[in-house]
Amino acid sequence: MFEIEHRLEEKGIARKDIIASAMELYVPHGIGPEEAVVRLDAKISKAFEDPNVSSLLLGAILLEDELYWQRKNSEIAEDPVFLLSDEIIGMAIAEVIGGTYARFEFTRYDQKKPGILGKLGPFLDDAVAGLIAGCTSRLYSESM
Repeated sequence: MFEIEHRLEEKGIARKDIIASAMELYVPHGIGPEEAVVRLDAKISKAFEDPNVSSLLLGAILLEDELYWQRKNSEIAEDPVFLLSDEIIGMAIAEVIGGTYARFEFTRYDQKKPGILGKLGPFLDDAVAGLIAGCTSRLYSESM
């Protein structure tokens, strides 16, 4: 939906990098890492088809372009504490995919910023962290 995977790739965010970031904080729950990679890839693919997830990711892309990249000396360049909309987008993506548990998983990825998350701006790092958190949370719930 909204060609969201292609739009993320244009920003340098490939699905393989999303999965690699997810696996940096992966906690085995009866599923080995190799199988987890395959299942996470499928969950991310399914999430990209969800209009709610895709529209939130698109919103993060557009906000980051407008408020972060297109403004010299942007007031959000350092991801200030008063900027909450990026966190809200990330948490919303996580919860749409994985429910309430995913909000706590989002916090782990948001704080540690593994892999590609550490290279993204304030909106996309949280949006992609939300995508990862929702998908990993679902994976953990299904393996219980």
